[in-house]
Amino acid sequence: MSIIGTIFIGLIVGLVARLLHPGKDGLGLIMTALLGIAGAMVATYGGQMIGIYQAGQPAGFVGAVVGAFVILFIVARLKK
Repeated sequence: MSIIGTIFIGLIVGLVARLLHPGKDGLGLIMTALLGIAGAMVATYGGQMIGIYQAGQPAGFVGAVVGAFVILFIVARLKK
């Protein structure tokens, strides 16, 4: 997947991770989108690098959601 595609998926993933994350964390839409992009980048390229999945597989989307959720969780805990 291209970097532009990963960024687009990251925007969607950020919103999905925000819906899955319980409670109010005080992050705006832009910060959520940036965290989603970061999670998508880390999960997509990290997962491909260690051989968990190949480019274009649906597991990449799931991995990106998990990565964004983890980053969102960490940022929410650091803000407290």
